[in-house]
Amino acid sequence: MQGLDGFDEDSTGTVFRDVIMLALLGFVAIVILLLPHLKPPTKTKEAVTTPGNVIVEVDWPNWLNADVDLWVEAPGDAPVGYSNKGGRFFNLLRDDLGHHSDVTNVNYEVSYTRGLPQGGYTVNLHLYENHTEFYPIQATVVVSVKDSTRGAVKQILKSKVNLQHRGQELTVFRFQLNDSGKLVPGSVHQLPRPLRSAKSNG
Repeated sequence: MQGLDGFDEDSTGTVFRDVIMLALLGFVAIVILLLPHLKPPTKTKEAVTTPGNVIVEVDWPNWLNADVDLWVEAPGDAPVGYSNKGGRFFNLLRDDLGHHSDVTNVNYEVSYTRGLPQGGYTVNLHLYENHTEFYPIQATVVVSVKDSTRGAVKQILKSKVNLQHRGQELTVFRFQLNDSGKLVPGSVHQLPRPLRSAKSNG
């Protein structure tokens, strides 16, 4: 049926439906185009692994504003500490200065090796500064070894030591690892071996 102007009476309704359908199709097209970008990242389970094979850690009370330095020496390598942060085997991950420039106030240093060199290791602590002036400072030193085949980390040595005065350097451990990265029985002792003096003049 036609109206007086010559158009069908439902032509207006048809145009309206066409406009709505075009708008709906445009919206669907936009959603389809955006879907790859809106996809949330998939969560993958990744094993947490330590960065090295021999890991040496030291921590001391967090409330103490003291700078305790970790010094380590691998077989046939130079001593590694705050003034020489990397050697052939060991790397010092962070030089903790106590509360200075520390957003966490966690007193902690760690060194680790690349590989498991066979031979003698030395682990020392040096009290560089103690702004709190509280003594003695008790520090805990832990040595762990990562199994190169299974990736499991095993603690082999742990000791609590007391630092009595500023400038003191203390040998915490001297030990031997065999060619399989195992602790040689009877090799652990504390015979003093200065490390800091070899790489630092103050």
